[in-house]
Amino acid sequence: MHKKKVLIIDDDARNIFALTATLRAKSFDCVSCAGAREALELLKTDEKIDAILIDMMMPDMDGYEAIPEIKNLESRSKTPVFAVTAQAMVGDREKCLKAGADGYVSKPINVDNLLKLLSGI
Repeated sequence: MHKKKVLIIDDDARNIFALTATLRAKSFDCVSCAGAREALELLKTDEKIDAILIDMMMPDMDGYEAIPEIKNLESRSKTPVFAVTAQAMVGDREKCLKAGADGYVSKPINVDNLLKLLSGI
C-alpha cells in the first residue's frame, strides 16, 4: 500500500514544519509550497497528490482565490482540498466551503480532527 501524499500550502515555514512532522509520524508523505502560485505550478504536473491542505490567509494569492483555480485543473478536480485557517469566526467555515474547500480545520490544528479529514482520502 502506498503512502498517501499531502500537499501543504502555507506561507509560514513553522506551520509547514509542524504539519509535515505530524503527518509523517502518521505515515503520510508530504510536499510543501510556500505560496499558492507555486502550488498551482506543481499541481499542473503529474505529481501524485492525494489531498491538499491550504492556508487561507496568504499574501499574493490567498486560499479563497487558489481553491477555485485548483478545482479548475482537470487533473485535480477530484483532489480533496482542506482549508487551514486561524480565522475561526462564525461564517468562516462556510466561506471556505463556498470557495470550494472539501473540509476545514482551524489553527491551532487539532491533530485528531485533521486525521479524521484525511482518513477519507
